[in-house]
Amino acid sequence: MLANIVHHGAFNGVTGSCHQLFIDDVNSLLIDCGLFQGAETAPDGRAGAEQLEIGFAVEHVRALVATHVHIDHVGRIPWLLAAGFKGPIYCSEPSARLLPVVLADAFAMGVTRDARLVERYLRMVEARIRPLAYDAWQPVFAGPGGACRIRLQRAGHILGSAYVECDITRPGGETRRVVFSGDLGAPWTPMLPAPRSPEAADVVVLESTYGDSLHENRHTRRERLQAVVERALGNGGTVIVPAFSIGRTQELLYEFEDILYRQQKNPGPHAAQWAWLPIYLDSPLAGRFTRVYRELQPFWDTEALARVRAGRKPLAFEQLVAIDEHVDHEANVRRLARSGEPAVVIAASGMCAGGRVMNYLKAMLHDPRHDVLFVGYQARGTPGNAIQTHGPGGGYVDLDGERITIRAGIHSLSGYSAHADQNDLVRFVTRMGQLPAEVRLIHGDTEARQALAERIVAETGGRVTVMNGDEHSLP
Repeated sequence: MLANIVHHGAFNGVTGSCHQLFIDDVNSLLIDCGLFQGAETAPDGRAGAEQLEIGFAVEHVRALVATHVHIDHVGRIPWLLAAGFKGPIYCSEPSARLLPVVLADAFAMGVTRDARLVERYLRMVEARIRPLAYDAWQPVFAGPGGACRIRLQRAGHILGSAYVECDITRPGGETRRVVFSGDLGAPWTPMLPAPRSPEAADVVVLESTYGDSLHENRHTRRERLQAVVERALGNGGTVIVPAFSIGRTQELLYEFEDILYRQQKNPGPHAAQWAWLPIYLDSPLAGRFTRVYRELQPFWDTEALARVRAGRKPLAFEQLVAIDEHVDHEANVRRLARSGEPAVVIAASGMCAGGRVMNYLKAMLHDPRHDVLFVGYQARGTPGNAIQTHGPGGGYVDLDGERITIRAGIHSLSGYSAHADQNDLVRFVTRMGQLPAEVRLIHGDTEARQALAERIVAETGGRVTVMNGDEHSLP
């Protein structure tokens, strides 16, 4: 009996990742269980914000594998547990440290802020987490109808991210390998080794977020980041950087530390301004993640570790100012909006769909002295996408029911994307020692999936299935 994969999210968009791999007729493995964001819809057609409950039976889901801890991959775990899921949660060792922080925030925001209930929930989650070392096989389930083992490999997306190799052995000894990419990172991501392709697979379930795009040159992105900030320095305003609390924030801090270091060693025309420019990290959650990142240095790449050995502090430099208390946040918004003090503010959320960045935008978007810098994907239907799309032409955006004309400078640097681009995704497949019989494209808009499908077909001659939400059987 062939196994099946059922996609409960991220098959007609880029969020809500949730994929069920059947080991036999009844027993299954779940890969991720994330929130829908922006205008994307759940499988039943409802808006993502309305779709939190789990719409499938979980009695025979034997384990959950979390590829990484972004909310669109793990945010519905509270509802998975509420639906009766009893199995272990497998993830990488760094993700095991980060996941409780993510879930505590998700539980507090979506369920209750009662500290005792949050703590009780976290103890329940932590008891389920099973950290796995990279490149080590882990048995997940064995029964008369089939058995499954998994192996995590570095995905290079954020610290702890992994793609998952799943070996399903059927009665009689036949084994098929299914690879779930999770979110793949691009080469030259700060602090993270680049992902390597699997040796072999029968089926690859591949993300396609940037399946129709090529990133700007990642080798020169620090220079482009520096140029945007230096242009803004002359305006006497603030550079607002909406960023996800985990991953993107730490990459930006790493890059800003390098700019400041280089300005000290080899001063440029704006060196004096860089020397006193404050870099505000205005996100308590991002601050917590940054502290955990520092504690997880053994998982950094060789370049980052070399900087540490040289006495540098990539995530804790002197000009970094962390803002935790809400009253301090409000005071900072008022001061920067009214004064001529140049500054950089990194604040969540990454798609401007909530969080402290909203207050900065409401206070500054109308003022041409200020700039907004996007360094990540902005999902359709999010305020970030509206600002990015309409802002350069002097359009407007609605924030919390208030219509704001956009006069601030709007910039986008795709070289900071934590996702692989089309070339990277194609290479993930073509550099496999044994090409897969099938590649299934998920986690992307229709145009992105189609463009990537055409590239992979052209370069491999293999069969490509662009997922449409239907159940599919393995070949």
